Amino acid sequence: MPQLSWLDAEQEAHFPPTDQSLANPPGLLAAGGALMPNWLLTAYERGIFPWYSEGEPILWWSPEPRMVFIPGTMHLSRSLRKAYRQSPPTITTNTVFPRVIKACQAPRARQPGTWISAEMRKAYTELHTQGWAHSIEVWRNDDLIGGLYGIGIEGVFFGESMFSRQPNASKFALLALQEASLLQSLRLIDCQVYNDHLASLGAREVERTWFEQQLPVLRRKLTFPNADAVNQAIARRVKVGGSGYSPDPSIREPVNET
Repeated sequence: MPQLSWLDAEQEAHFPPTDQSLANPPGLLAAGGALMPNWLLTAYERGIFPWYSEGEPILWWSPEPRMVFIPGTMHLSRSLRKAYRQSPPTITTNTVFPRVIKACQAPRARQPGTWISAEMRKAYTELHTQGWAHSIEVWRNDDLIGGLYGIGIEGVFFGESMFSRQPNASKFALLALQEASLLQSLRLIDCQVYNDHLASLGAREVERTWFEQQLPVLRRKLTFPNADAVNQAIARRVKVGGSGYSPDPSIREPVNET
């Protein structure tokens, strides 16, 4: 039976094989280590992410199955297209990252708070300063009404959290991420674990083996497209009938036999 590994923060960043993650709690792989940039980048390159509560040691996870979006497969409903056409928001990228992660940290309905601690905010803001962490912001006039953030490494965007202060704001942020991913020819958007809301928008669960085949080969930063290009792509997309997307034939769909 796999045993939980303890990671020494004083040593070089390293993680056990992901198939050693626990069945209970499902996906827990290791504890300890550090939230320094090299530890985080080493983790994401292997499909591992930190997730823990205040007062706990750093906990590292590699769940099976994995929740993902394949770029170009988000379900764009008629109601969402209508809402966009009636009152188009403005999308920006990487303009107010600290405000986005702080908004994601704020308490939500039926939740006293989130897992995003001050330590996590500091670590991901440092990754943003270094060019690894990115934010997408949704604006209505001068009000920040929604957004998301995550880590971008060579062909993959690892989504971390999102927030919404008005109806559809987080969906608009996801739509912007889809368009940015298509413009940059990304392979995958990682959503980590199953979520009903994301599933309704087209995210699906895949096997860990398939997921790990899509992971970065090189530690290379993503360059997000110009925000004007993203806004123009969204405006074109909402005019398309049906779901708004056609799957890219070059993408090999994952096989999930569960």
